[in-house]
Amino acid sequence: MSENINLNHITKIEGHADLNVEIKKGKIVKCELGAVEGARFFEGIVVGRKYDEIKEITSRICGICSVSHSMTSLMTIENAFGIEVTDQTKLLRELMSIGERIRSHATHLYFLVLPDYLGYESAIEMAKKYQKEVGMALDLMKIGNEIVEATGGRQMHPVSSVVGGFTEVPTKEQCDYLLHNLKKNKKPAMETLKLFLSLKYPKLERDDEYLSLKPSDHQPTLDGTIVSNKGFETTEDKYYDFLKERIEPYSNAKFAVKEGKSYVLGALSRINNNYKLLSPEIKSVLKKNGIVFPSTNIFYQNITQAIELYHWLVQAIKILEGRTFQAEPLVAANTKKSVGRAVTEAPRGLLFHEYEFDENGCVTKCNIMTPTVQNLRSMEEYISIYLQELLDKKVEKEAIILEIEKLIRAYDPCFSCATHFLKVKWKEA
Repeated sequence: MSENINLNHITKIEGHADLNVEIKKGKIVKCELGAVEGARFFEGIVVGRKYDEIKEITSRICGICSVSHSMTSLMTIENAFGIEVTDQTKLLRELMSIGERIRSHATHLYFLVLPDYLGYESAIEMAKKYQKEVGMALDLMKIGNEIVEATGGRQMHPVSSVVGGFTEVPTKEQCDYLLHNLKKNKKPAMETLKLFLSLKYPKLERDDEYLSLKPSDHQPTLDGTIVSNKGFETTEDKYYDFLKERIEPYSNAKFAVKEGKSYVLGALSRINNNYKLLSPEIKSVLKKNGIVFPSTNIFYQNITQAIELYHWLVQAIKILEGRTFQAEPLVAANTKKSVGRAVTEAPRGLLFHEYEFDENGCVTKCNIMTPTVQNLRSMEEYISIYLQELLDKKVEKEAIILEIEKLIRAYDPCFSCATHFLKVKWKEA
């Protein structure tokens, strides 16, 4: 006996994908997770374009991650031409990235993850009983958007951040407004952390390799060496010596592997590799709730996003307190035939951009490796492991599908970036 199940549209995910599962005599014989959104071709679109056009194009890869793509693009160009930006520029870029991370994590945690754990189809349905929580989510998303707008000129696809600096900087009035609202949202951010610490998560663990950036003195956003919990360490200019992209016939997105094996990115990797740099306040809350890091439970991606939400809101307050920003001249670019590479931490994990330029500053070759491309193999493997556990426990089919969706949502995947979710093809014999 065989059976096929097709789910053409699953909510609470960014993008679309197919999950093709084949089971024989209670055992999984095939598990394929493929992004099915049309190929984006951004790497080809930028070829022939001048260096000062690239950021505007690559930020369109994803609205949710437009700041991450913008910052990584600018840093790649500046690395290619040897441009050293000012400390103020670095600080404003960090602040803008913090704004994106706050709004992205708040959206994911409250509107994509929480309904599953509270037993609701959607956040709209959940809002009838959990009005306070939805209100906190909207406030956190709002302050994240406002940070991006104040630093980048608008909420999506920032325009004031350019090669060599900023065309405009936030005014004192804007900074005062942001500071006031950040302080107002500090308590809701901590309540968010405590809420997600209180949820009951499945236990799904294995000995994975967790890759992230590791700065010297803070949690990672735009700088640091590439490290893993296995002792691996490298720099942005050598990433492709270790990380390779593969093409699978069932996916429009590539699959990245490290030395032939999967690895994990995202908030869990960042906290695992940088736990010592968390504040005593956060460590105290984790200890009271019996949560220990490093952790190998993939569902703790949700907890670590909540940790980051609070951490970065506090960090934004520190950046803005007692500080004013002054207009600065842009650092000029002297174009040359060169290669530029850069890596940052997008909300979902490591984001790589690489451009080759001719002597006129036009792109001759481009490679962009998004976090979801790098997480796809790990997701696929975890789905197979978790699905087999659920089958062995004789869990009902509809409940299994929900659990698999919860697992995939824990990664906070962006299939739009990867090349959208979830169509499930289930074949059982």
